[in-house]
Amino acid sequence: MNRTFWNLLLVSPAILGLSSVVSAAAIAAEAPATAEANQLATAQSSESKIAEIVTEIVAEPVAAAPATPEKLALNSSAEAAQTPVANSADAEKLAKIEPDTSAAALQTTGSDIAPAAPIAPASTAAATEPLAAADTAEPSPQASDLAVESSQTEVAGKIEVPAVASTPATIEVPAVASTPATTPATKVEIAQTAPTGMGGPIVPVAPQAQPTQQSGTMSQVTSVSQLSDVRPTDWAFQALQSLVERYSCIVGYPDGTYRGNRALTRYEFAAGVNACLDNISKLIGPTGNLVTRDDLAILQRLQEEFAAELATLRGRVDGLEARTAELEANQFSTTTKLAGEAIFIASDTFGDGVGLNDDKTVTNLGYRVRLNFNTSFTGRDLLRTRLQARNVPNYGTATTTGTNMGRLAIDGEDGNQFSLDQLWYRFPAGNATVWFGPRGLRLDDVAELTSPLEASGTGALSRFGRYNPAVFRGPEGAGAAIKYNLGPVRATVAYLGSDVDAPNPAEGRGIFAGSFSALGQLNLSLGRVFDVGVSYNRKYNRAGDVGIMGGTGSSLANRPFGQSPTASDNFGVQVNFKPSQRFQLGGWYGYSKAEQLRGGDNDATIQNGAITLALADFGRQGNLLGFVFGVPPKVTESDVARDRNTSYHLEGFYRFQVNDFISVTPGVYVIMNPEHNKNNDDIWVGVLRTTFSF
Repeated sequence: MNRTFWNLLLVSPAILGLSSVVSAAAIAAEAPATAEANQLATAQSSESKIAEIVTEIVAEPVAAAPATPEKLALNSSAEAAQTPVANSADAEKLAKIEPDTSAAALQTTGSDIAPAAPIAPASTAAATEPLAAADTAEPSPQASDLAVESSQTEVAGKIEVPAVASTPATIEVPAVASTPATTPATKVEIAQTAPTGMGGPIVPVAPQAQPTQQSGTMSQVTSVSQLSDVRPTDWAFQALQSLVERYSCIVGYPDGTYRGNRALTRYEFAAGVNACLDNISKLIGPTGNLVTRDDLAILQRLQEEFAAELATLRGRVDGLEARTAELEANQFSTTTKLAGEAIFIASDTFGDGVGLNDDKTVTNLGYRVRLNFNTSFTGRDLLRTRLQARNVPNYGTATTTGTNMGRLAIDGEDGNQFSLDQLWYRFPAGNATVWFGPRGLRLDDVAELTSPLEASGTGALSRFGRYNPAVFRGPEGAGAAIKYNLGPVRATVAYLGSDVDAPNPAEGRGIFAGSFSALGQLNLSLGRVFDVGVSYNRKYNRAGDVGIMGGTGSSLANRPFGQSPTASDNFGVQVNFKPSQRFQLGGWYGYSKAEQLRGGDNDATIQNGAITLALADFGRQGNLLGFVFGVPPKVTESDVARDRNTSYHLEGFYRFQVNDFISVTPGVYVIMNPEHNKNNDDIWVGVLRTTFSF
């Protein structure tokens, strides 16, 4: 066998797209003539021999990396119909060769490659169809039709070539010297398409897998095997493999997943197409011989289809970058966020009040402003610094209604100046959450409340209507608390001293000698339908600072023994039934046992209770219709004095949510038999509250 025929055998498989049928038959027909070729096909592990043969084929040396035992796919880069042969006589001779589908012949195709004759470079390369299977029907004897289509799986299972290098290498065989310069070049590519250690068939890749570098070695290739949730059995595996290894434009998420089952928006698809276009532009480079006209036509259609989305996406990215730069330039802290609330309250009372001959109030407009500086150092903790200014009338004074039962949820006066209202720190510790602080740490901050109407700015309008005063009101402000999360059960313990006494070093003051509250609570959630809480609070009120019920209920309930030092054991049960997000029915019951610590040995029993109803999204999403009916704190038994009759609290309001930041709440509540005395006229309180959150 002369050298010219071997050159034809080398060029023909590349021209025909490495058709396994023709190339195997051609080599098998001439195998007896070359003993060395058969020896090379049998000894597939002889890496050095293969490297020498490959070196002789290429006009310039190709640097091969160390060999690995992986299977490599052999492809051709030009379409059979467009690739010329050396002359017409050789083409006719080659076309008459019958195929040989034996394994030895197929292996000889990948290993016995003779050196090529001097050749000239070509200008462009065309994409090829997948290799033909060995059992495909015999092609017609025409050189332009010898590329037979077959499934990639069949080809991969029958065409195996020993590994030459772990890094894929591209072997280009230009046209014969007599061919015109405009003829497309024939490219034989040995590309690694199977991830290391992955079983199953090896799927051939297109010749454009990677461009060769000047040094002859391939650049690093991103493999589909790096995507942890993509398997070779997935229906889109071959498409992903082509995108990753041909164009390197699909790399998955940072956690190494592809998330192929997630819905894709047009914006995300546009971003992916844009990334592919950028990489393809790099692959084309100045030569323009790595992408076919068909590829460019498809990409052009995609680019035109998603031109609007790409433009919108670029505009959004530019806008985000501008906003981010502005925020970075104007932020006052990288760890602190400002959350504010401003409340306007227009209110008035109607009725003679307690001990008054006529109505002593007029319509007034008050306000409360809070600026919360929320600081986080780890992302899970919180340092709360709150500044507050307020001027809202206290309807519990003798000059307004004369009873604490008429007090608003918000009241007090700070002289129209901001003052420090809260300063405390909260952080997680395993399954627990810890609070501690020197000012403004309140029982309703650390204890879990089940009432949906407890918020002072968006919930109930009255002070009593927010939550159970027996356990959640008392001396508070400075101390510590911890909540354990035990799944459906949460346990809370807290010790809070009066923030007036805590910083005072005088005798009878301080964190332990002054007024304090010691709380213990268990909360249980039964699914998402039923919440229940059981609470105990041991309170101590020093002389001159007595207010067992926290300024709610009758005067006797707050000071059953006057201003004498008083200790009390307070028990509470709170429930909330919420069969749906729009309907919540709940309430509480409080029982207190108070004892006089100085000036006598007297006891008193105080009770209170309420039923709440919350209808969320009533009439419109975000709106809230709320009702409260209850009995304010009342002294039912005492060694000194007790309340003879029973007062009733009835409240209704409707919160209209204008938007996410503004709500308007009109409402009214009435106190029947104020101070638990049927001889007192009913007191009506009308309120119009507007809340701004920012």
